[in-house]
Amino acid sequence: MQLNWLPLREDWDALLRSVKGMGPAGVGLVLRDLAGSRMEFSQMGKLDRAFTRAVEACDGAIPGLERVKLAILGSATISHLPPGIRVAGLRRGLQIDVYEAPYGMYWQELIDQASGLHAFAPDVLLLALDARHLAGAEGSTEAAAMELMRSCWRQARTQFQCQVLQQTVMPVFPNLMGDNEERLAQSPAAIVAKVNERLRAESEAEGVDLLAVDRFAAAEGMEFWYGADFWHRSKHEVHPKATAIYGDHVARLIAAGRGKSAKCLVLDLDNTLWGGVIGDDGLNGIVLGQGNGNGEAFLDFQRYALGLSRRGVILAVCSKNDEKNALEPFEQHPEMVLKRGDISCFVANWTDKAANLRHIAKSLNIGLDALVFADDNPVERALIRQELPMVAVPEMPEDPAGYVATVAAAGYFEGLKITDEDRARGQLYQANAERERLKDTVTDMGSYLESLRMHLIAQPFDSVGLTRVTQLINKTNQFNLTTQRHTEAEVTALMRNPKVVTLQVRLLDRFGDNGIIAILVARANGAEAEIETWLMSCRVLGRNVEEACLNVLVEQAGALRVRRLVGIYRPTEKNGMVREMYRTLGFELTETEESGATRWTLNLEDYELRPVPMQVEVVREAAV
Repeated sequence: MQLNWLPLREDWDALLRSVKGMGPAGVGLVLRDLAGSRMEFSQMGKLDRAFTRAVEACDGAIPGLERVKLAILGSATISHLPPGIRVAGLRRGLQIDVYEAPYGMYWQELIDQASGLHAFAPDVLLLALDARHLAGAEGSTEAAAMELMRSCWRQARTQFQCQVLQQTVMPVFPNLMGDNEERLAQSPAAIVAKVNERLRAESEAEGVDLLAVDRFAAAEGMEFWYGADFWHRSKHEVHPKATAIYGDHVARLIAAGRGKSAKCLVLDLDNTLWGGVIGDDGLNGIVLGQGNGNGEAFLDFQRYALGLSRRGVILAVCSKNDEKNALEPFEQHPEMVLKRGDISCFVANWTDKAANLRHIAKSLNIGLDALVFADDNPVERALIRQELPMVAVPEMPEDPAGYVATVAAAGYFEGLKITDEDRARGQLYQANAERERLKDTVTDMGSYLESLRMHLIAQPFDSVGLTRVTQLINKTNQFNLTTQRHTEAEVTALMRNPKVVTLQVRLLDRFGDNGIIAILVARANGAEAEIETWLMSCRVLGRNVEEACLNVLVEQAGALRVRRLVGIYRPTEKNGMVREMYRTLGFELTETEESGATRWTLNLEDYELRPVPMQVEVVREAAV
């Protein structure tokens, strides 16, 4: 059950004992640190019990953790699953409160308004239906299984507007035909295969995210994931020894739904992207490419990194090297898969890597907790874990043939959907670097902004941008006034409400399309409209985009006969940069709460449109 990408801690048990009597602020940090270490099954149980006690001692919420309510609805025994889920959530900065529906009562819980599920009101619902329930009975069909699951999904979305996770069907049945099992359409194994195929084809359109246990079982072996003895004795379909990895996959899906997946893979160079030391061995002496086992393994890792880049993961380099030597393979080695243009931030010097990782995060305008650092050197890994515990550092194996499997298995970059902006993210960050370089060639900020030739396009939320809008709402932390999260179903409801102003704002300039860089939601109520959401991408700060957005929002709110805009600021650990934004924009402070939240008001009758150094285009109607 060990999660091999996590590091071992020799002081694990002693550190767990130290949390007794510890204050609320410290206990969360220590428990999260422990959750980020490799542990045995018994240790996982100890950690879960300590975590549960800490939650109770903190009146239900541990400071520094994002609280999420998960309901598990199953047709088999699920009582052994929550500890692994809670520990895996803790690993990702989540406090996952778990509700277990009574055995086999998933449908009753969904439709009964007086059920425990309805009282719990989940943020995430996991539907875990076992293979025998769906395909084991006489007369079972693929169509009936799919209709049952679709009915559950729709009930869940209607009742709770929550993220819905669907467990794929475990391939527990023996083949009756052998290698050509699908030719016996009524066999349970064939039904399971067809159901899983249909799930993958239909789940996205239904707004459902898959927990792919069939793939896990294929990769790791059914004997790890399922035991007939456990099924017959206690109806455990997921084997107890698989609970840690099962929990990790559930937690990474929940984290991805809240924008907590990592954004950037930072790569060491020597003995990570190639074998040997470029500064000593030279271009012809490093091990890379065909005809050498290790050389091909390094190429494989480069291909994996390039694949991540093409789906939206930012690539960076952090190497102790002379920059000229470090760049040489990227520019001249014939078998390098990664080129200099694939790297959004390239740092090669003799400064310590902790300082360089801070520089990379600052340059890319992302948090340190968005970085994954891959380095073959255990000393460097240990340094980063000590100095920057928020950075994910996989325990890389000695054999480079295991690099891809290690980083992939850890699920740092778990994704739920892919958008065109995800695919173009590498170019976006490279273009931003060009903008930064342009600053050095102009004499003042006004000239710089004019030279960008910016074109801002504001339009209501629509079905085309729905996925990207939901993504940004759930993952933007720094320039986010309220950090209010929404599911895709909730965003759709906002789109359809005539009393709600929704704006998705795109910015183009001479270097290209920045993509959607701002999201605003304001709800009208009589003479005033409250701004429920205002978030922006940090990469466009300092370009007067805030003023341009306010101009558009004032116009849109005025169309609803609103006379005042009310802005709310709710402080979090990461959004201190926008504490005074409403004051800067001319709002008047009207209320300050004990929590530090503030309320601001802008009188629209006195508002004069602010001058902005860009062309502003407002699209009135949302695209279907």
